[in-house]
Amino acid sequence: MYNLLRNILFVFPAESVHYFSMNFLKLICRVGFLRKIIAAMFTVPGRVHEKEVFNLRFKNFVGLGAGFDKNARYLHELEALGFGFIEIGTVTPKPQPGNDQPRLFRLPKDKALINRMGFNNHGAEVIAERLRNWKKKKSSLIIGGNIGKNKTTPNEDAWQDYEKCFDELFDCVDYFVVNVSSPNTPDLRALQEKDALKKILTRLQDLNKQKSLSIGTIKKPLLLKIAPDLSWQQIDDIIELATEINLDGLVATNTTVSRENLKTSSEEITAIGQGGLSGLPVKEKSTSIVRYIHQKAPQIPIIASGGIFAAADATEKLNAGALLVQVWTGFIYEGPAISKKILKGQKESQVN
Repeated sequence: MYNLLRNILFVFPAESVHYFSMNFLKLICRVGFLRKIIAAMFTVPGRVHEKEVFNLRFKNFVGLGAGFDKNARYLHELEALGFGFIEIGTVTPKPQPGNDQPRLFRLPKDKALINRMGFNNHGAEVIAERLRNWKKKKSSLIIGGNIGKNKTTPNEDAWQDYEKCFDELFDCVDYFVVNVSSPNTPDLRALQEKDALKKILTRLQDLNKQKSLSIGTIKKPLLLKIAPDLSWQQIDDIIELATEINLDGLVATNTTVSRENLKTSSEEITAIGQGGLSGLPVKEKSTSIVRYIHQKAPQIPIIASGGIFAAADATEKLNAGALLVQVWTGFIYEGPAISKKILKGQKESQVN
């Protein structure tokens, strides 16, 4: 059924379909009994998949990666689809429109997407207020805050943007992810170099400590999201830095700028232009990075992202050393039941 619906939706522009679909789901979920039906259809009951990571209790290990619900507008609806956690953002201090449209493209032959969204979001203040209203619902859903810098902020001042976002969102997210690995903000990836990264992360760790002491709460877990295009030496530098400053974890990985081994024609790829590639083509590289980090530094918790469509893909990431996984492109291709399919599939493989 979803395959037929997907084929129809794929006729229309990707970004328009995204918002149409989510707004339609939002409309349905406004009716209480309909939301309960959806939750019953897509949620795996019981506590068998619960997992404690970063001193947080996740109801399951399958999350929705940043970029899907940038502005925290669909948490009520996405919770009904059975995700264990949702990462909102990327959030920047000031609202910004992102890059010109079209900026989201499907590659069905490769089960992939290319996006150059450019951190389009409503800004930290508006999103924080939305999250505070959400928290009044007393939901057990874990919310991560993915934070970045505004496009107009020079790299030497980037640390200030990350601090502003951290400060604004501190009381309304459960963990933070520092995004310096998107390929869609000019020069952002230069911040992955060790010295630039150390300045951002150490300042956030200091702010984390100050804020937790001032309001009498525990520090928020602070993670770093890395690109799949890093060299092994760069990854070694990140592992060293993460260990040195007691970073709480890594998200591996973001989208890639590589266009190698695609089934989509080179003409189509050229016509699409720049952007980050996600989905099945990133799967192998993402898993290899997860495995490498885990072997080098098994004490660093990892959230794995990249090419997860089914239970076998998630299991591969977990076996490589990840504690949690995130889907995004897989959601687009597999549909709203993806979390349930992964959880049930993994349980069945454990039984067999």
